[in-house]
Amino acid sequence: MTGTGTETGTALGYEQARDELIEVVRRLEAGGTTLEESLALWERGEELAKVCRHWLEGARARLDAALAESEDEADQQV
Repeated sequence: MTGTGTETGTALGYEQARDELIEVVRRLEAGGTTLEESLALWERGEELAKVCRHWLEGARARLDAALAESEDEADQQV
């Protein structure tokens, strides 16, 4: 597991972060890790969830902007 904080956000795409987050959750659910390993996995999962949220919020903003633009164009044609 590499990268933390802002570095993680810029280094990972949405799909990469999502796939790694799925793996982190799988490992936590499987158990068999030490407390220290579990904490490290949980912290990494939190970082990855933030990366995913960032990408999804950006996608939502782009969709909202595109919808607003198309509504403005439709209003101008009426």
